[in-house]
Amino acid sequence: MKIENAVALVTGANRGIGLAFANELLARGARKVYAAARDPAAINQRGVHALRLDVNKPDEVAAAAALASDVTLVINNAGIAQPGGFLAADGEDVARRIFETNFFGMLRISKAFAPILERHGGGAFLNVLSVAAWVNGGELAAYSASKSAAWSLTNALRNELAAQKTKVLALHMGYVDTDLTRGFDVPKANPEAIVKRALDGLESGLDEVLADELTVQVKRALTAARPGYLPQQA
Repeated sequence: MKIENAVALVTGANRGIGLAFANELLARGARKVYAAARDPAAINQRGVHALRLDVNKPDEVAAAAALASDVTLVINNAGIAQPGGFLAADGEDVARRIFETNFFGMLRISKAFAPILERHGGGAFLNVLSVAAWVNGGELAAYSASKSAAWSLTNALRNELAAQKTKVLALHMGYVDTDLTRGFDVPKANPEAIVKRALDGLESGLDEVLADELTVQVKRALTAARPGYLPQQA
């Protein structure tokens, strides 16, 4: 789909990758950009429509869908992370909290906005995932597992929504220089560069964007090692 004249909704748009998406959508000529956050007062970029949205609250999801009924592109970006392994004392509580946002939040938004996209000819979902969907070293155990689940959800939605001509794009990348990764001393990609690659992929009709070299290498290794009986499609 084309970004020019699109009406987009970005979840978690007050900072990081979400903020970069909102700015790049405007730069590419989107007709309207709904910038959604739990606290709309945190939205301070010019040219966007601030929208209150906590993806964990069904009533706020429904209200957002009613207000943003002209949307043709939904960017599922809202997400949280917390360091630690599954066997930590609070491991189960952390996993539940992270899955609530990173998986069920994405599912809630998708269910609420799929009918809206259908009414406007199909449109697209762009789901912000991670290379962590494919590897889990335990440092971000629950986050990685939630992104694996979100990847599976993304692939399922692509099949379920094909009949209504809604594109579903999966965006994978490694560490990005945002508040979410502030405490990690690792190489980090620029969020603006990640967003540009993602939107280029969307406009090119791709199903998946591997937005940095680390992600390309991991996906290549996994594909090479994949047993023949497993599906080859992303």
